[in-house]
Amino acid sequence: MESNQIIELFYFFEDSFIGQYIRDSTWLFPIIESFHLLGLAVLGGSVVLGDFRLMGFILKTEKISYVVRQTRTWFKFGFYLLVLTGVPLFLSEAVKCYYSRAFWIKMVCLVIGIAFTFLVRNPLVLKNQEGKLIPLLGFSSFFLWTVVAASGRWIGFS
Repeated sequence: MESNQIIELFYFFEDSFIGQYIRDSTWLFPIIESFHLLGLAVLGGSVVLGDFRLMGFILKTEKISYVVRQTRTWFKFGFYLLVLTGVPLFLSEAVKCYYSRAFWIKMVCLVIGIAFTFLVRNPLVLKNQEGKLIPLLGFSSFFLWTVVAASGRWIGFS
């Protein structure tokens, strides 16, 4: 897709009924944003618990597989809540997002983070409980999700 087609698509998204409705409402954007931040807190909490356990910072008496399994459900809940609220937030300011470097960084790192979590981190950790690779997986995952959160926050300033 050429960039002209992409920007036209973003204008289409922003001009959609949902985008216009959220922009025209006084309270809808902040209410949706509140739930978006709640999703970030849940996902972020599960990432911190899981990745800090992998790095050996916390919960050292618990098995890594136990911590990963316990946080996986909360991770998914937080992620679903983020997507459910992120789409309407995006629709309300899609053109701004198109021109925001922070938005593109967030989207790329989000895709990488999801793939890394479900295709690399979790399978490797649930198979192998020890080794020098485990803390590196925790650090890599934590770094990716920190970039997602920080760039998402920066969207508001760009």
